[in-house]
Amino acid sequence: GLQIANYLPETAKVMEDVCTIHSMQSKQGDHDQASYLLHKGYNQLGTIVHPSLGSWVTRLKGTDNDTLPGYIAVNSPANMIGAGWMGAKFAPAVVTNPEKGLEGTSRHPSVNEEDFERRLSLTDAINKRFHRENPSPNAKNFGMLFDEAVRVMKSEDLAAFDLTKESPTIRNRYGRHSFGQGCLLARRLVEHGVRFIEVTLGDWDTHYDNFTGVQARCQLLDSAYSSLITDLGARGLLKSTLVVLSSEFGRTPEIQKQHRNGRSHHPGAFTSLLAGGGVKGGMTYGKTDKEARKVIENPVTFHDLNSTIAYSLGLDHAKVIESPSKRPFRMAGPDKEDAGPITEIFG
Repeated sequence: GLQIANYLPETAKVMEDVCTIHSMQSKQGDHDQASYLLHKGYNQLGTIVHPSLGSWVTRLKGTDNDTLPGYIAVNSPANMIGAGWMGAKFAPAVVTNPEKGLEGTSRHPSVNEEDFERRLSLTDAINKRFHRENPSPNAKNFGMLFDEAVRVMKSEDLAAFDLTKESPTIRNRYGRHSFGQGCLLARRLVEHGVRFIEVTLGDWDTHYDNFTGVQARCQLLDSAYSSLITDLGARGLLKSTLVVLSSEFGRTPEIQKQHRNGRSHHPGAFTSLLAGGGVKGGMTYGKTDKEARKVIENPVTFHDLNSTIAYSLGLDHAKVIESPSKRPFRMAGPDKEDAGPITEIFG
């Protein structure tokens, strides 16, 4: 069987739906570099900004709901979630506070619908003239974003962002904190056809007082993650929805007494969880040595993980798309990595 830490009692109850990848590894031990690799599948460079995974999925898969953004990031660091060279069309809509939903999507009370439509018509006329006289990819992308914003404002599905429509019991079960309400919002967005949602829970950097810090973060994670898996399953959505839980690296196996019982960065071996999306629940993949210091069986990189996500979504992980500068890029990352999906975990 699989042993789960006592800080995650509710998560333990849903592990029959979860595949545990014990053999994650990375070559990046710096937060910014490792997070960039996690989100984008490439090492951070000064010469180009790569698209995040959500941008790749949105471009290759499209959206199920034309009136809502296809990619939504909740509580996420701005420098990790952008569309990079793909442009604003594939950038995420950002939710900084799940309680407030997607801000700026309602008309000002002083503007009635007739005045609003008249202003939109005037704006459209001005924009068309501007685009004719000043053709520019950036201006075109901005125009697309503007049009999308208007569609969202008029969408009946905008109600998906309103968490007050959920009962207090359900909201409490997810946890009355930003991550808990973010996961509840993610469930509602899945129900309304949003293709890719990312919810971030930070502050895991336990260089000092590891045990207290990990316990506090696990309490937030436990209620939210387990509720998301449970609710997606109860609604018949888990089979068609891949839920990925991952950090950018792990922590050292040894406790550093000189740092008040802290743990440092450890990219050599860590764990990621996958649930739904055709993944076999209740299984483990990969193996570390007994100290969990290094991977000894079936190593998995972020390039492999991204390829696995693509496989679950029916996408070609090796499909090449050229940047505006004609440089080739893939969802799986550089072709030199020879990455591929972990097909053994599907069935």
